[in-house]
Amino acid sequence: MFRRIASALAALLVALAAAVAVGTWTARSRQLVVPPLPPLALDKDAAAASLAAAIRARTITGVPGPEAAAAAARGFDELHAHLRQRYPRLHATLAREVVGTHTLLYTWQGSDPALAPVALAPHQDVVPIAPGTEKLWKHPPFDGAVAGGEVWGRGAWDDKSNLISQFEAVELLLAAGFQPRRTVYLILGHDEEVGGSEGAAKVAALFRQRNVKLDFYLTEGLVVTQGILPGIAAPVALIGLAEKGYVSVRLAAEAPPGHSSMPPAPGKSAIGMLAAALARLDSQPMAGGIQGVAREMFATVAPEMSGLQRVALSNPWLFAPLTERMLSGQPSTNALMRTTTALTVANAGNKENVLPGRADAVVNFRILPGDTVADVLAHVKHVVADERIKIEAVGEGGEASPVSSSSAAGYHHIERAIREVFPGAVVAPGLMLAGTDAKHFTGVAEQLYRFSPVRAGSADLSRLHGTDERMSVDNLAEMIRFYHRLLQLAAGAPPTSSAPEGKQP
Repeated sequence: MFRRIASALAALLVALAAAVAVGTWTARSRQLVVPPLPPLALDKDAAAASLAAAIRARTITGVPGPEAAAAAARGFDELHAHLRQRYPRLHATLAREVVGTHTLLYTWQGSDPALAPVALAPHQDVVPIAPGTEKLWKHPPFDGAVAGGEVWGRGAWDDKSNLISQFEAVELLLAAGFQPRRTVYLILGHDEEVGGSEGAAKVAALFRQRNVKLDFYLTEGLVVTQGILPGIAAPVALIGLAEKGYVSVRLAAEAPPGHSSMPPAPGKSAIGMLAAALARLDSQPMAGGIQGVAREMFATVAPEMSGLQRVALSNPWLFAPLTERMLSGQPSTNALMRTTTALTVANAGNKENVLPGRADAVVNFRILPGDTVADVLAHVKHVVADERIKIEAVGEGGEASPVSSSSAAGYHHIERAIREVFPGAVVAPGLMLAGTDAKHFTGVAEQLYRFSPVRAGSADLSRLHGTDERMSVDNLAEMIRFYHRLLQLAAGAPPTSSAPEGKQP
């Protein structure tokens, strides 16, 4: 009997190992086979100087008060003057409109009105410098220094490099006599960093009024990373198909105030009740897993991986529970798989010997596509499970975006341009964890994508909105080549066919 059981187990293990091996080695690459683009003649130094000039225009949003608003207005005027001076062909050819106070809408009319237009949407505004950190910068944040092969300053990455590289690309295309078949819009929002309600939202409303329906819309987003995703040595370029929603929930507890020498029973004070509720929320996140965009992303990158990562991700039927536990242990990958819970604000008491009568806290949730604000509130009430705690949504929030298609023509144009300009880069769908102006164009564009052709290693990520933000001159040239090629693909003649690796076009 024992031998029969052992033989059956051995046979089962052999079959299981064979199935895993087959699943691993038959996972075909989904990467397009395209030759690298030949060099594009462009003046890198002039482009870097243009970005530096844009950085010197202090288009700061997010600082309250009339003086800050007036200073930002001057910054926008300086930036607009620079764009007119640096890009004469663009301004002579494209129609220019001012929407709201400082948002710019450029229209490059296509030759075929039957084709749905496309839109590129960089933003002009930048976040302020954190008070007290100005002296930490190697070069002052608004000097626009070009040193060591880098352009330094606030906005060098987010998002003036996208803006300048798009304008450089259009100027080059115009100089070469390029005429788009489909209309191209350039949408330069002025308040993206504070929600876009006065800029991008008004352009979206204008498009609805004019019955403009975009084929696709591309704004800032995920980047070309190197050495961040385990198991892949090649650069990985993720195209954001969606972005998470956002809601903050306030929890408040009240109890009779009193002297600290006579505290109530455990769990009866305002702070005690609130602390217990927060601990439960922190330890019981919303359910998640490798699903939706995350599933598509991992299925695309799995064939490009090596070692155990390739085995596990190529066989989710067996390894999904283990893989999900491992990914949940890293903040970046955990955020791809679930609606996240972040304890961000807590307030209670003002004197060490007085029991406060009220304690409150704010918990921020970033909502995974498929979950809703209502789901979050229901989760909070269920986990807190304490009628003494008042629960309410606060501030501005919004649902997660719809998920755009990775099979649409717009995605394939972006994918192809990446593969041609960044040879060897692995391209895959991704999920944008932060918010962008794309949310305002739901229903205006058939597809909404979020991608920036910016090279970034793990050490670079902290510089976004942080100290020593900068962009290399070489990367800026790559960005120009990317947008130059993308416009040719999306608005010019149809590209020649291409196919995943291992398949003939």
